Amino acid sequence: MTAQSQKHGSFNKPRSQQLPSSIVAKEFGEVNVWNTGQELQIVFTILMEPQGAVAEGWKTGVALDASASMKSSYGRRLEGKVPPDVMEDYEKKGWVESRVEDGNRVKSFQKAGYEDAIKQGYFKPTTNIVQPLARNFMAYLASNLDADGGTTVIYWACGKGTEIEFLGDFTETQCHTLDVSGPASVCLGTITRLMPAVKYFVDRFVNAKRGMYIFITDGRIDDLDDVKKYTVQLAKEIAFGKRNYVKCVLIGIGDGIDAHQLEELDDLDTGSNVDIWDYKIASEMQGLVQIFAEVVDENQIVAPTGIIYDSDGNAVKKYTDGLPAKVSVSLPSTCQWFELEVYGQKIRQTVIFPQG
Repeated sequence: MTAQSQKHGSFNKPRSQQLPSSIVAKEFGEVNVWNTGQELQIVFTILMEPQGAVAEGWKTGVALDASASMKSSYGRRLEGKVPPDVMEDYEKKGWVESRVEDGNRVKSFQKAGYEDAIKQGYFKPTTNIVQPLARNFMAYLASNLDADGGTTVIYWACGKGTEIEFLGDFTETQCHTLDVSGPASVCLGTITRLMPAVKYFVDRFVNAKRGMYIFITDGRIDDLDDVKKYTVQLAKEIAFGKRNYVKCVLIGIGDGIDAHQLEELDDLDTGSNVDIWDYKIASEMQGLVQIFAEVVDENQIVAPTGIIYDSDGNAVKKYTDGLPAKVSVSLPSTCQWFELEVYGQKIRQTVIFPQG
């Protein structure tokens, strides 16, 4: 999480940066780097599904952004070009009409026009990039985490941006063939409000011991401030034992992701040690297990021993009584990478951020 130092229990450290998922070793969850000027302070997690007691009592859900900006992502927009001579023929037949919108003259296809353009191959639907991704997340949660062996699916940001369409509760088998092409009973939303979707899961599964909720979106959120305020309150209630644990993960898709907004939620200082939001860019994910990057039991021992080396080959930290799932280590400021030696193998991790 491009985390503020507060998220790791210290209020005096400089701001950290999270390495992009695409350059994180597959064995690690998240790798955060603080450059203090004198040294690099690293915090990383060992990537794994929840184990033991932490694996019990989960309810899960997948929420699909159904705002208008997602139209192409659902395969509901047509792309292509009609040749000029064919367009002239369409106009003569009344299949294309010319009108003025916002001071500009535009051409509008009638039903017969775009149906013929599709038939002739001039137009084709955009690729539905949501469906395969959503199916994978749904099936994974249903089979690997959910206490009841199913996961709940909704569309959010429908209609005026606040409406939700309940798609259903699905088993792993059902998820693999589920049609995910956008809402059927309401239109795509005019604005994108995340709050109703968050509250839907939190309120519906209020009695669940733990909740994991995935929000697939292009990252354009219109009620970000409201979501932040709600998150801070929710985190405090969890910290004081008034609510059970909730983890929300934003998954950014498409070419126009507003990563800044996703980062704002991920970086949110809740005033407690409860970290509710994480985010991933779908195209950078190396595996679905990465949604658990921040679901870490810091006291869990994942290996009997471990050694960390800097890029000069020096052993900078040794774990002789057990390697924890969350590791902190200081490295020289000139260090390019570190290696974790565990179970007879060395896992190398760069600490250099990609340019651009």
